[in-house]
Amino acid sequence: MTQTILFIDHMPEAESCGDCRDRIGKRLEALPGLSSFEVSRKAISWAGSDDIKDAIVAVIAEMKDLHHHMAWTISGMDCPSCAKSIEKAVDRLPGIHAARISFARERLNTDFNPNEVSQDDIQKVVTGLGFGLTEVRDGSANKVERKSSCCSASQTTDQSSKASVIADANDHLGKLKAFLSGSTGKMLIAGVALIIAVGLAQFNPANARFYYSAAALIGLVPIFLNTLRSIRFGQYFGIQTLMTVAAIGALFLGEALEASMVLFLFLIGEALEQRAANKAREGVTLLLDLQPKVARLVQGNHRQEISVEDLSVGDVIEVRPGERLPADGIVLNNMAVLDESALTGESIPRNRDVNEAAQAGSLVLEKLTTFRVTSEAGDNTLDRIIRLIEESEEHKAPVARFIDRFSSWYTPAMMGVSLLVAVIPPLLFNAVWESWIYKALTLLIISCPCALVISVPAAVTSSLAAAARRGLLIKGGAALELLSRAKTMAFDKTGTLTEGKPQVTDVVAQGDAAEMVRLTAAVERGSSHPLAEAVVRYAEDQGIDIPAVTDAQSITGKAALGQVEGRNIAVGSTDYFAEQLTGDANIYAQAQELLAQGKTVVVVTIDKALAGILALRDEPRAEAKDTLKQLQQLDIETIMLTGDNPKTGKALGGELGLAVKAGLMPQDKLREIDQLGSKGTVVMVGDGINDAPALKVADVGIAMGGGTDVALEAADIALMQNKLQDLPALIRRGRQTMLNIHQNVALALGLKGIFLLTTLFGVTGLWMAVLADTGATVLVTLNALRLLRSSSD
Repeated sequence: MTQTILFIDHMPEAESCGDCRDRIGKRLEALPGLSSFEVSRKAISWAGSDDIKDAIVAVIAEMKDLHHHMAWTISGMDCPSCAKSIEKAVDRLPGIHAARISFARERLNTDFNPNEVSQDDIQKVVTGLGFGLTEVRDGSANKVERKSSCCSASQTTDQSSKASVIADANDHLGKLKAFLSGSTGKMLIAGVALIIAVGLAQFNPANARFYYSAAALIGLVPIFLNTLRSIRFGQYFGIQTLMTVAAIGALFLGEALEASMVLFLFLIGEALEQRAANKAREGVTLLLDLQPKVARLVQGNHRQEISVEDLSVGDVIEVRPGERLPADGIVLNNMAVLDESALTGESIPRNRDVNEAAQAGSLVLEKLTTFRVTSEAGDNTLDRIIRLIEESEEHKAPVARFIDRFSSWYTPAMMGVSLLVAVIPPLLFNAVWESWIYKALTLLIISCPCALVISVPAAVTSSLAAAARRGLLIKGGAALELLSRAKTMAFDKTGTLTEGKPQVTDVVAQGDAAEMVRLTAAVERGSSHPLAEAVVRYAEDQGIDIPAVTDAQSITGKAALGQVEGRNIAVGSTDYFAEQLTGDANIYAQAQELLAQGKTVVVVTIDKALAGILALRDEPRAEAKDTLKQLQQLDIETIMLTGDNPKTGKALGGELGLAVKAGLMPQDKLREIDQLGSKGTVVMVGDGINDAPALKVADVGIAMGGGTDVALEAADIALMQNKLQDLPALIRRGRQTMLNIHQNVALALGLKGIFLLTTLFGVTGLWMAVLADTGATVLVTLNALRLLRSSSD
């Protein structure tokens, strides 16, 4: 028997942690008597005896004791290399299972053993590196304080007024301090010091070196302090270290003016990098801003504003025009008008009728609308999108992993080369020490890997954010890189290439076709069979009034019977009515032709006489043919893998123009995907539920899941709009992103190569080296930001 344990009852932190789910899965594999199991975000389901339940609960309890999860917001990160240095420093702590930073959200997520490392230990490392750290408590940021009665406002005293003034003053001082300690503030301080030094040098040239040295030291202090912090926590080869060595070396060589200029230019570069990084984050923060802080709860005739975190499934809320829906819900009004463009990219507002679903973050237009909440707090569609984007940075593209490995030994190697440049020519060739030390210092600055390190994450973050705004949820750079190399795209049929529900396509009647449909729909209206529902829907669409039926009967899998207006009506399969059908050569021939087209044929009799036939089929999506044509123009081979009968599959494949493998069981699909993989990267497109195994086995799984939990977890990509035409856009986005990454890497390494040569030949000085390094970083970031504007259409 299959049992289920609600995961949140035992380990609330793990419901959104893939690492914990994996660890729990490995522990469960070792339990005796557990034949099969599945660990999802909310529950564990398994097949086995009830006796195993206690063992499973014990596993979860043990995981809770050994694995704590904490999240912090980090301030002060200018670029992904800052994030990487924090990750490395935290990872070195004993008891840390995982430390992951989402640069796009400025969020540090940690998984640690509280018996070996404390929260304070983690905080000390991050703050020790010079970054701000604020603990993220679920819902605390969204909690709205309930105001006391208005009468208390009249009881303010002079003392409280003074306290308010002091609080305001402290707040302004805090903001000023934060500004001055930021990249822009440091740049302004260094700039003012340099201007003063230049002015004083004009009036007193004899002491010019002293003035410039003082300006250089003012600019060097924050960089030097950051260097000490980095070295203290094991970060020996960062840009701060390189700049400190170069600036101190220049001062010892007597190049005080150049040292002060170098430090000022470097601080300008850091301020520009931070601005560019903030721009790259905007795509994600725009999604965060869609989440309302409060909801308006309806209880009878009473309306109450409560925190979004306090909403529960089943609550009734109302949303005014111009406000956003705070949770997933079901529409309770007639014809709600919703703008879903921020979630799906669809610019045209959607009309939602009673009992239709609506997504959190949708903007309500025109009139006050009431909804019934269908999502738990923190688990609506918008939350899942944001969580997916946060986790996507963990799924690094292979090129990103290569850059990480390359940069880890590149900087130490370049420091070694700089040392050789400084000492070999003077020692072996009697060259001038000052000249070659100067060149070595310049080389140190040029060797900074910032532009190289940022080349991949900047492009990936921009592309993911732009895709998310269009309703394309991509799990990281690995999926983007694989998309760029895709050779084959395999499709499930039902719900992917087709609408997912049968429709009446042909009506062949002996007499009045509308009358036959009217009587047929009367018999079928009480059935929940998809074919019966399709007939009723067809009659309603034709504006036909459906009469009542009496003495309704059903012969399972064969026919439905009933009396309508005194006549005996029967609707059933061609096999059940084979005798009546073969008695009419014309209708029989048409039935065979319709069957050859992959359609389902039902026979209708009135008073036991053949009245005609209806043909039904799950019709292809309107955009399917054009989408497949676009994919083929992109040199993508397309194939349909379906469990439907070969005749139906062949007919649909011929109509849409793609290869077909039909009659496949789930395990057969896996084998076909494996065979297709021999030709290159395989992309599988399915509905995210029954195709979950195939989506996981393929190199890239794309779920037409509308943002459901299953789609987001099983696939690498989910299409929020359920639109096939997004598939060519995804392929183009993958290719554009990889082209952008290659451009960035070439730009970063190319500029360094050029300035390396010019430095060795004495053409490039320290200030030019800083311009080259800063310029490369800014150019790489700006190039990556182009992907934010790219629609990939």
